[in-house]
Amino acid sequence: GKENVDSRHNRGRGGETTRFHTVNVAQPVRFSRKCPTGWHHYEGTASCYRVYLNGENYWDAVQTCQRVNGSLATFTADQELRFILAQEWDLEEKTFVRKDQRRFWVGYQYVITNRNHSLEGHWEVAYKGSSEVFLPPDPIFGPAMSEKENVLCAQLQCFHFPTLRHHGLHSWYAENCYEKSSFLCKRSQTCVDIKDNIVDEGYYFTPKGNDPCLSCTCHNGEPEMCVAALCERPQGCQQYRKDPKECCKFTCLDP
Repeated sequence: GKENVDSRHNRGRGGETTRFHTVNVAQPVRFSRKCPTGWHHYEGTASCYRVYLNGENYWDAVQTCQRVNGSLATFTADQELRFILAQEWDLEEKTFVRKDQRRFWVGYQYVITNRNHSLEGHWEVAYKGSSEVFLPPDPIFGPAMSEKENVLCAQLQCFHFPTLRHHGLHSWYAENCYEKSSFLCKRSQTCVDIKDNIVDEGYYFTPKGNDPCLSCTCHNGEPEMCVAALCERPQGCQQYRKDPKECCKFTCLDP
């Protein structure tokens, strides 16, 4: 709501003074929603994405993504992949990140079916039952691959320089799964409360936004069925400031 404690005086008919008091009025709310801090949101798939820099092998990366209610990223269409390639990921100079390019574990595996003069095989989505339909083209084989392994793991390489990034240039690598690399996690969009906590489906919460007195239900990652509490202004205080994080909490600014 919006408080305005000023009274306005207008002259009515007959010279009487008419007093208009502006009281609490419910206002439309814009939610800052869907992804926790550090994640990038893509409306096309209602998903959130995050790059993890702590170099891990493929299997450890899988577990890290699962701990944040996600999985290693797979892609449903070219548009989603272009969104990923265009992002300016917040990367630092680390052992696992080259200055001009970036390689991340993603959620595909390359199954080798023939090891004759050239390696033959096919890509699979790493998680059975996934609804993802996009499969990468033929890969570049990484130098660390083992002659004994018949399953290699996918790395997506994209570029640091803005010109290359915005043109969508990228490469796919099939690499030894036990090599350490940065990785890209993907999760469904979610509800995030005003204190940046993740909210489970069906629970009440106060969304991130401008009104700490709003209570909503989390439904499909969106705040729905919202109810607002309207606060009385603090007594005995002419000038005050509302707390942006706590409902009906004020700081008096009077001398």
